[in-house]
Amino acid sequence: MGRRMIPDSLRPRVDALVREYHECEDRMADPEVVGDQTRYVEVSRRYRALEPLARCVGEYDEAAGDLEAARELFSLADGAEKDELRAQVADLEATLDRLAEELKVLLLPRDPNDDRNVIVEIRGAEGGEEANLFARDLFEMYKGVASRRGWSFEVLSSTVSDMGGFAEVTFRVAGDAVWSRMKFEAGPHRVQRVPVTESQGRIHTSSATVVVLPEAEEVDVVIDQNDLQIDVYRSSGPGGQSVNTTDSAVRITHLPTGTVVSMQDEKSQLQNKQRALAVLRSRLLQAEQERAASEASGQRKSQIGGGGRSEKIRTYNFKENRVTDHRIGLTVHQLDRILGGDLDEFSDALVADERARRLAEAEG
Repeated sequence: MGRRMIPDSLRPRVDALVREYHECEDRMADPEVVGDQTRYVEVSRRYRALEPLARCVGEYDEAAGDLEAARELFSLADGAEKDELRAQVADLEATLDRLAEELKVLLLPRDPNDDRNVIVEIRGAEGGEEANLFARDLFEMYKGVASRRGWSFEVLSSTVSDMGGFAEVTFRVAGDAVWSRMKFEAGPHRVQRVPVTESQGRIHTSSATVVVLPEAEEVDVVIDQNDLQIDVYRSSGPGGQSVNTTDSAVRITHLPTGTVVSMQDEKSQLQNKQRALAVLRSRLLQAEQERAASEASGQRKSQIGGGGRSEKIRTYNFKENRVTDHRIGLTVHQLDRILGGDLDEFSDALVADERARRLAEAEG
């Protein structure tokens, strides 16, 4: 019955983080910090980030103390009492093992985007109008996810196709743990079903691409106005017909990178410009993060792939009532529930898979 302990090599770091947690707690009650909204948000964000680790360490130390006391009593006991204490010691050792594993996860470097909200772009890809209709299905699915999790959901821009699908739609999702779950939605999604335009009842395969961007604050990305080309024009609906008599639509081109963002949903040119700048900042932030990480190819490109049917992260098969995530080999036969926004089974499995891979890398 060996005693489980936080390794000596980790203890100074763990203790320092717990001290920082309590310091953040004290600072959040400091009138000077409370009066400075920027500092308060910064401190409270750090406090929330450290809270799971501080809780885990507290539970670990309490269980370690209980184990020490139980082992001492065990050495003095006999008969039935000894059996009872043996079981108690085993339970406490199992608890310490579990908490030690949890602590390893909590000590992994955090994703720098974990506290960020997201901007999501969905586009119909391969399959014509059926792809656009599937893009709307995905849009409604994420809207359902946001509703279930208490996240806010705001459409920034959309281009409606002739049959009511989305050629493209961009929206913002905000709330707790948005990035840490929504980032797994990035990539090509494939649908297999009989399209409404199919008269022979044949199953077609189509696809839509999903891009998930970490939302950038103005302070994250400083944009030189001289680097922008801003064009205004009249917004249009399906088929190109004009839906506005004023030049309220805005197209912004970031000249150094060639990034183009267009917005036309709002009647106000200023509002469309602000939304376009928000999306542009997020795209530039992601590009900068990719460069900093020295990735061979851009994350955004890897997210959308070519939009082809062979490149897919997930398949939605209507005939078999089946959804399969190809990255982790998980299949669920409840397509209606998934499309209704209940993605927890997939999200939880993807989070666990990423955690296992990162732990293996850290230990290897």
